[in-house]
Amino acid sequence: MTTRIYITSAEGHAGKSTVALGVLGLLQRTAERVGVFRPIARSSRTAGERDYVLELLLAQADADLDYEEAIGTTYERVHTDPDAALAEIIARFAAVEERFDAVVIVGSDYTDVGSPTELSFNARVAANLGAPVLLVLGGRTSDGSDARTPGELRQVAEVTRSELAGQHASLLAVVVNRADAEHLAEIVQGVEASFDEGEARVHVWAVPEDPVLVAPSFRAVVEALDGEVIRGDADLLDREVLGTVIGAMTLDNVLPRLLEGAAVVVPADRSDVLVGTLLAHASGTFPSVAGVILNGGMDLDPAIERLLDGLGSPLPIARCESGTFDTAVRITRTRGRLAADSPRKHDRALALFEEAVDGETLTALLDLAPPSAVTPLMFEHGLIDRARADRRHIVLPEGDDDRVLRAAATVLQRGVAELTILGEEAAIRGRATELGLDLAAARIVSTSDPELRQRFAEEYARVRAHKGLTVEQALDTVVDVSYFGTLMVHLGLADAMVSGAKHTTAHTIRPAFEIIKTRPGVSVVSSVFLMALADRVLAYGDCAVIPDPTSEQLADIAISSAETAAQFGIEPRVAMLSYSTGESGSGADVDKVRAATALVRERQPELLVEGPIQYDAAADPVVGAQKMPGSEVAGRATVFVFPDLNTGNNTYKAVQRSAGAVAMGPVLQGLNKPINDLSRGALVRDIVNTIAITAIQAQAAEKGGA
Repeated sequence: MTTRIYITSAEGHAGKSTVALGVLGLLQRTAERVGVFRPIARSSRTAGERDYVLELLLAQADADLDYEEAIGTTYERVHTDPDAALAEIIARFAAVEERFDAVVIVGSDYTDVGSPTELSFNARVAANLGAPVLLVLGGRTSDGSDARTPGELRQVAEVTRSELAGQHASLLAVVVNRADAEHLAEIVQGVEASFDEGEARVHVWAVPEDPVLVAPSFRAVVEALDGEVIRGDADLLDREVLGTVIGAMTLDNVLPRLLEGAAVVVPADRSDVLVGTLLAHASGTFPSVAGVILNGGMDLDPAIERLLDGLGSPLPIARCESGTFDTAVRITRTRGRLAADSPRKHDRALALFEEAVDGETLTALLDLAPPSAVTPLMFEHGLIDRARADRRHIVLPEGDDDRVLRAAATVLQRGVAELTILGEEAAIRGRATELGLDLAAARIVSTSDPELRQRFAEEYARVRAHKGLTVEQALDTVVDVSYFGTLMVHLGLADAMVSGAKHTTAHTIRPAFEIIKTRPGVSVVSSVFLMALADRVLAYGDCAVIPDPTSEQLADIAISSAETAAQFGIEPRVAMLSYSTGESGSGADVDKVRAATALVRERQPELLVEGPIQYDAAADPVVGAQKMPGSEVAGRATVFVFPDLNTGNNTYKAVQRSAGAVAMGPVLQGLNKPINDLSRGALVRDIVNTIAITAIQAQAAEKGGA
């Protein structure tokens, strides 16, 4: 039976989306197919604006489910005929449910219906869908202005629970969202006190209020003003607006009033204040603002336009028609929301939920059946969980790449690893602030740091003394970010390094060959890609490093790939691939694979390995049984070792594109300490995954199992 959970609240703006996102992530760790359903929402067919909560959850669910399929009925339908609306919801949910192992059901948003009526209808829907209710209570008053006391929340809980019981809805647990951070324990106790002494215990958790989650983006502010962006970096429009500053006075009075993350409202004819605000933002001695709103509808003077062209400030500047007072009021009334295009809010929401809510207890309450397969999302969640269970210190050399900074912010927010980022501190922190990223927990180190540069040069000269390298020569080399980061790992100042977003593979790993070197018993550094298919994860090696390995190198690749697979929970069954299976073929290429297989069996007799074997015989149980009957590997291989780089690289890319597999890597193997390379086209998600993989490798290296 499909696992169901119904998330609802007693009023609007309680933050159901934060809780729903956290529950979705929790289910994705253990359920193969997780769907999303909104019983009542705005249909894109009948409304101009789509439901941003549904879009957010669908984007994260990675489910084969269209927006319209995930909607039960509309608000209008509920108003007109509640009974018919309920029947429609039940029918549409049944069509969704049969396709998933678990479904997150998110109740309505209290947009235009009285709270008691809407809560009652949500409870009725939950009861008819047979879905236990995860009740979300708002930790602040409905307008968001004041924090509720434990006593007030107890009263809200009593009224809400009575409404649920009246419709025969089953209460699973309670989450108080946006709670007063200074009184979390008292709030939990207050809500727990709303239950009668004889009632079964209901778990209560409290998620603290976070100003970033409720802040609107600068883009949302401009939209609320019916304005338009006329200048600035488009990448900075998603920065949260944490306050409003009215710049309708002289510049010397505006500057002391600037606030971090503020939208500065400047009358369009006050060009002195506009220019002064841009200079203050760039100076580093004043708060970094989110953007400037030029109000009043007037055009800038051509001379000012030319001056702004010369300044080249990336700070977004928008214009609107309204007066100063109306502009300020509309900004104040603009609400922040957790949407699919808000990565910082997404990370913050997940981190808050995971810290506040006992995931193991909630999972146990839902009584999820153990999974029979491993999906890409399950594997990715597992990587994050394993990495943060024993946090390692990773150095990221490419601090001048926005993707790296965004990934770093996610890693820090989720507690995946400790980070050092290479670059100039003022530039990196300034860019992070402009992008709305929190890198406060990161260490920023310049490759020009005189003490570290001297220390690294002396160590590099020592390591390369056999090549005649002097300290003076080494001083020039170690300022290169790849050498600097590698030396940090070598000297124990970091556990591992991840690079390559802006550099070639050779540039990233050459210092590792020279300084870190290979582990005892390993002759070559090679790589694997972790290929997350729809229902399992495989290891492909080597697809990135050695163009034409010898038999000895191929044996090394196979043994290293099996060890890497085991590190990530993949039971190694190694297929040594060739264009023929068993004894059916001959020739130099097949003989190389046959010899490599013999070497693997000699060096690792307990390892399950088969070769030479064709891909179909290794992967397909039917073909494997026909071509190699009785083999423990044929048809069940999990580690695929390719005979050369040409075959491996093309195959992994073909599987990635044709089968929709998620390719994670290349993961380098064989080094004394973990160094990993990124694709120059890596997405933020790829970088986060690689950091988690590298952290897990570093954990193993610490235990002597790298």
